[in-house]
Amino acid sequence: MKSPLAVRVPEELSARVPAEQRGPGLDRDDVRLLVSRGTEVSHHGFAELPGLLRAGDLLVVNTSPTLAAAVDGRVGHARVVAHFSTRGDDGRWAVELREPDGRGTTRARAEGQGMAGRDRGGLAGTKVRLPGGARLVLEEPLSARGERLWWARVSGAEVPALLREHGRPIRYSYTERDQPLSVYQTVFALPYADGTGSAEMPSAGRPFTARLVAELVSRGVQFAPVTLHTGVASAESHEPPYPERFAVPEASARLINAVRAGDGRVVAVGTTAVRAVESAAGADGVVRARAGWTGLVVTPERGVRVVDGLLTGLHEPEASHLLMLEAVAGRAAMDRGYEAAVRRRYLWHEFGDVHLLLP
Repeated sequence: MKSPLAVRVPEELSARVPAEQRGPGLDRDDVRLLVSRGTEVSHHGFAELPGLLRAGDLLVVNTSPTLAAAVDGRVGHARVVAHFSTRGDDGRWAVELREPDGRGTTRARAEGQGMAGRDRGGLAGTKVRLPGGARLVLEEPLSARGERLWWARVSGAEVPALLREHGRPIRYSYTERDQPLSVYQTVFALPYADGTGSAEMPSAGRPFTARLVAELVSRGVQFAPVTLHTGVASAESHEPPYPERFAVPEASARLINAVRAGDGRVVAVGTTAVRAVESAAGADGVVRARAGWTGLVVTPERGVRVVDGLLTGLHEPEASHLLMLEAVAGRAAMDRGYEAAVRRRYLWHEFGDVHLLLP
């Protein structure tokens, strides 16, 4: 893994509330848009996006809905917060146990420090009491990489119903207050019959409004829906993503291939959309309908086969997602773009400003 970007992001550049709560008359699309074309940088409002794309361009969007994935519980007398990450094929869920930090958010549990000082989050057999009489039992770590996420079995309730009734969106310490789940849903989100979704919002799609989508369509920009249910990110150690469920439907695969065969550009809305579409692409660059699990980690060494551009949020300089951005745009573009974002005081994180990387 390459060194992190050589910028420092001041704490005051964290977006603490959504754009529409920052002043009267504001909407989701009232965020700033940094555009990088190679090492050339320009500054815009997000509402200018239709003028920055061309007729024939294609936006690949993630339709995964955000879950109210954080649920309070107890291990013995200790309070914990269970973050539900991913539903497994056998009905178990991958979960991360964290502890309340006294400010309405959570921190890694200090109990059970494991190898290399990593927080284990729990031990096999740990029992968690959840609201409504439900119980959760940790069974085994999700990965040999670490013991942050565990496969757990829930009894006494169906998890989708438990989340709907007792869950709330996962919230991080840089945000100001709890928000309703609707704030974390994008205009592209669709409900899934089995109650699955994303533990964390596919946030690159958040600034889109129905009005802006209509304008893009009227200018000849097309949309290809894909699905990737994103799991719980590693807030402390910025580890690469775990395997996640994804689906690229036949109609979207055909549309992506048609645009690539013509003069249009394939622009992914979010790193989740990149992971989904690149997981469905063969070595020949042809996208085929696929569904299942993907463990693909897009790096500069692996490169991208399908995506020409990327619309994404601003990530912490140590984030593993930056390897994917570098694969799309190159390291020089990332350095120049992030330097400009700090200098011009763009806002970071899921409620913040956005970055469009174009060829």
